[in-house]
Amino acid sequence: MADREGVAVLGAGIMGTGIAQVFAQSGFSVAQTDVGEAVLARSRETMRRGLQSLADKGRIAADDVAAILGRIRQTAVLAEAVADADFVVEAVVEDLEVKRQVFAELDRAAPAAAILATNTSILSPTAIAAATRSPARCIGMHFMNPAPVVRLVEVVPGILTARETVEATKAMATRLGKTPVVAKEAPGGIVSRIMMAMRNEAVDILAEGIASAEDIDTAMKLGAGFPIGPLALIDLVGVDLHVTNSETMVRETGNAKYRPHPLLRTMVRAGLLGRKSGRGFYGYER
Repeated sequence: MADREGVAVLGAGIMGTGIAQVFAQSGFSVAQTDVGEAVLARSRETMRRGLQSLADKGRIAADDVAAILGRIRQTAVLAEAVADADFVVEAVVEDLEVKRQVFAELDRAAPAAAILATNTSILSPTAIAAATRSPARCIGMHFMNPAPVVRLVEVVPGILTARETVEATKAMATRLGKTPVVAKEAPGGIVSRIMMAMRNEAVDILAEGIASAEDIDTAMKLGAGFPIGPLALIDLVGVDLHVTNSETMVRETGNAKYRPHPLLRTMVRAGLLGRKSGRGFYGYER
């Protein structure tokens, strides 16, 4: 397949926002879509703040902030976003039926040659692609959080994904300055499978009173070389999403080591969802 220039990103949450920024920073024209204008506006403001922070630190030129944002066109109409796309990345909620509905719509609305990638880390790319008439062009493309920072991208072919789609997705990741690794389809892939168990173990340690949240995260940063502690990472991902993903891993693998600690469910009931709510294991300014 030829180089992919027109890009559409579906989703304006944490991952959709980060992925759209990554493409725009790499010079691509991006159409970003979500269910409403308000969430898209919040996404653009998040990108603006992140880019301005990079400019303030001298990592990009001051003029680049407006230029990068200018490459991102936002619309609440999915068909409009993907009409001219060569490469589509879906980053909507981690729900299989929702993703299947989205891919069925993509199959109708996107150009026949466009690659359709799902950013899921837990769900089956094969099951998602089965909602389309063209599973050969569907693939898992898992960006890590935060997408603008982490260099890894996991490329996960479904059982019917064409080899050409795999190679084009790897090439796209490389053009974005990422390092692609290919993994066979399995719940959690590589990183999420390992990190899910680790994050839940950190919550167990906290709940047992062995150490404070701050000391657990400091220990993992200084003792294991992690750039962010496991509890701070749950706050970044969202406590509710972490619980959902953990429960999906238990269901998909049958392995109880991925089960979320009851403390996490209590936090969700209390609205302590992490950064997005202003409070999780830590407090955040909103």
